[in-house]
Amino acid sequence: MNTFAPVVRKAELKQGVGLGYTFADVFAGIGGFHLAFHNLGAECVFAAEWDRFARETYTLNHKKISPELFASQNFAHDITKVDPKIIPDFDVLCAGFPCQPFSQAGFKKGFDEVRGTLFFNLVKIIAEKKPKAFFLENVRHLKNHDGGRTFETIKRVLEVELGYSFASEIVKASDHGLPQYRPRLFMVGFRDKQLGSEFRFPEAKKERLSMSEIWGGNCPKEIGYTLRVGGRGSGVGDRRNWDGYMVDGVERRLGPREGLKMQGFPSSFRFPVSETQAMKQLGNSVAVPAIQAVGENIMRVLSRAN
Repeated sequence: MNTFAPVVRKAELKQGVGLGYTFADVFAGIGGFHLAFHNLGAECVFAAEWDRFARETYTLNHKKISPELFASQNFAHDITKVDPKIIPDFDVLCAGFPCQPFSQAGFKKGFDEVRGTLFFNLVKIIAEKKPKAFFLENVRHLKNHDGGRTFETIKRVLEVELGYSFASEIVKASDHGLPQYRPRLFMVGFRDKQLGSEFRFPEAKKERLSMSEIWGGNCPKEIGYTLRVGGRGSGVGDRRNWDGYMVDGVERRLGPREGLKMQGFPSSFRFPVSETQAMKQLGNSVAVPAIQAVGENIMRVLSRAN
């Protein structure tokens, strides 16, 4: 069962738990966060992505649903060169930030430990703009990175230094209608810690698409391999294989069409880049329905407060 909502134009949105709310989309990739929050009715007022190929895909697909973002020239290239003071005010910070090693000089306290990392740019934005909430995404291994030190530093900076609540959970795409496990670490916080105590991660759904539905043919592997970046083309029987499937008795390879379905993007989504770049972008992207389910719970908490 397809559990994710279609992308619609802003003018067509008549209702949505996110109506009246705004968000920023940092380390945006091809815009999985953008689609999810747009589906909820929220408006993107600022975005940033440095990869030029991802920027092409982002612009092609989101300019039609968020024209004001581009008209106001608020789609930034290098977030490290953006002064947070010039970013428009927004309610929710969304970011799938890269995981980088922090200071190796010992267990320092506060901002000094994360200074010089890309996470620090998010810290500066939160400190300056003071959004109502943040929603961060990363690979699940971040929780154990450097013996758990990296995660504990992130948590401490967000909770102690910035004063936000902090909740985290490893969420699987397969729990939200998609045929790949794709476990990712989601981190959510609220400026009002009382609101943070009311937030809950969504429960898993029982129904999901199958790989036979993805392929439009009989595929014995019901839940597919998690989409990756690179390493394509291994034999179906190879332990490194992630893009080869038997479909109706014939070996087939995942392409952008199948990858979009596996990540929960609409069929109208387009790639102005090569297939190699498109598959890389999909491998780096978030699973839209999982983001949307968590985003909906964030918006419901904020709406109850208002």
